[in-house]
Amino acid sequence: MSTPRPSVRRAVRRLPLNAAAALTVVVCLFPVYWMVTTAFKPSPDIQSYDPRLLPRAWTLDHFRQAVGADGFALFWRNSILVTLSAVLLALLVALGAAYAVARMRWRGRRQFVLAVFIAQMAPWESLIIPIYIISRDTGMLDRLPTLTLIYFMITLPFTVVVLRGFIAGIPPELEEAAQVDGCTRAGAFRKVAFPLLAPGLMATSLFGFITAWNEFTYANFLIIKQQDSRTLPVWLSSFQSTFGTDWGATMAASTLFALPALVIFLALQRHVTAGLASGGVKG
Repeated sequence: MSTPRPSVRRAVRRLPLNAAAALTVVVCLFPVYWMVTTAFKPSPDIQSYDPRLLPRAWTLDHFRQAVGADGFALFWRNSILVTLSAVLLALLVALGAAYAVARMRWRGRRQFVLAVFIAQMAPWESLIIPIYIISRDTGMLDRLPTLTLIYFMITLPFTVVVLRGFIAGIPPELEEAAQVDGCTRAGAFRKVAFPLLAPGLMATSLFGFITAWNEFTYANFLIIKQQDSRTLPVWLSSFQSTFGTDWGATMAASTLFALPALVIFLALQRHVTAGLASGGVKG
């Protein structure tokens, strides 16, 4: 009796792992699938006692209702403005901090890195009361710049950690060679190291975008009176009322809300994977 080939034995050994991975993917993606299909179901089918994986009929009425809801375009603009401003500001500040930590030796460097890690692990919801008091006393409630600064603080530690690892993975000899050729330290970083940071910048900007785009607690807690300053996560709660929840419009609005992050992730997936791998094993 012939023995199985090594490739067959490896495939058999990996079968339980592959099955577990497939089950995990199904469990994680099923809520997203249910959200999207519910957005296309007619209202009677959503409340049916006989749920189906595929809608019996397809409709765009819920998407029309979501797009036509009060403030949709305004809240979309607010979310884009706040999210992009926070991410760009975090990248600008984190790039200098990460370079200083990865390339320079100075007193307090280890303590600074430890503080960054602690800030990254800290639950930001625990700071909502002091942030509210500070915002109230300084007259910064109900303003988009307040949300921008908060999202900047939330995304900054992660950005510093990832960029630090990525900069540490670039051989310093490349910058030293540029300096020998006449470049300043800043010029060597800009011309040699910075172009190599593209995957790391994309990875950090994507995760910063997702964090700020999905944030609900601060946006709901700090924007109280000025309804025009609210963002899309708060807008989603407008489909709930004392008479119940309009599940069709809610799922349609949630689908529209998830599209920007999904499109950006699919476009940058390859660079994001390379950036996280490089940033996670260096430094």
